[in-house]
Amino acid sequence: MLTSRFVAICLLSAAPFAIAQSRYPDRPVRIIVPYTAGGSADTLARATAERLSVTLGQSFIVDNRTGGAGNIGTELVARATPDGYTLLLGFIGNLAIGPSYYAKLPFDAVKDFAPITELAGVHNLLVVHPAVPARDFREFLVYVKANPRKLNFSSAGVASAGHLAGELLNAAGGLEMVHVPYKGGSQALTDLLGGHIQAMFSGGSVLPHVRTGKLLALASCGAKRSAVMPEVPTIAESGFPGFEATGWFGLLAPAGTPKPVIARIYAETTDMLRTPAIRDRLRHAGFDLVGSTPDQFAAYIRSEIAKWSKVVKAAGVKPE
Repeated sequence: MLTSRFVAICLLSAAPFAIAQSRYPDRPVRIIVPYTAGGSADTLARATAERLSVTLGQSFIVDNRTGGAGNIGTELVARATPDGYTLLLGFIGNLAIGPSYYAKLPFDAVKDFAPITELAGVHNLLVVHPAVPARDFREFLVYVKANPRKLNFSSAGVASAGHLAGELLNAAGGLEMVHVPYKGGSQALTDLLGGHIQAMFSGGSVLPHVRTGKLLALASCGAKRSAVMPEVPTIAESGFPGFEATGWFGLLAPAGTPKPVIARIYAETTDMLRTPAIRDRLRHAGFDLVGSTPDQFAAYIRSEIAKWSKVVKAAGVKPE
């Protein structure tokens, strides 16, 4: 009798929670973007929020929580109630590079989150100022090897995706490019366009300048050619098999978020990524759309943490 009564009580207490899951969402949902409005992460988050607001019948609100190189907003989601009403637009920098770059983070990139899907990748392009005497990747390698420590490449900051892409190529090719960090990608790009810096590894922000001929795209850092610029060969196919330095963004929830909620967001989000108008919009902005499963995304995050920890250690990259 005691056992039956206990089971009945458990079932009754669980009923409201189960009903809440089946009705998800029944109030507005926040997507935390740990970066400023107007950037790549914000663009992707807003496209996602707009679509989910329509398909799920509730407001999905983009909430930019900046500071701490993205770690403040990321921690906010890690500590949020795991009910599906606070989501994270996660980024490679915080979830894959940060764990080895910082001595201590206020969150665990693996244990504190429930991955939903990798939304998109950004295939960093190796771009150079036209004054650099190289018109393809092989000529670039010859030039850099013949001029050690004379070619500078800029990035948005120490341990940024663009910085570590350059360090990965330095290690793979035995090169000695010199990293010049900036506090943000805007000035890094401005100085490249002005010829003060010779090269850069970057995604969507350089595309308009490549299209107008102000910069030359010599190679893509993706594992395969980018759908955005398929004419640009990859570094992997140009003599460095296995080379990949792709920036990526994904949607995550706090660890412990009910699986039915994760499943529903995943289904609606991946359906969004198959919508022609949204695909065209995001590809024009420089994104290669992915839509991996929660398990695939979780495995990818773990593999990226292992990969970039080796690069950070080998290059001696430390916080400023």
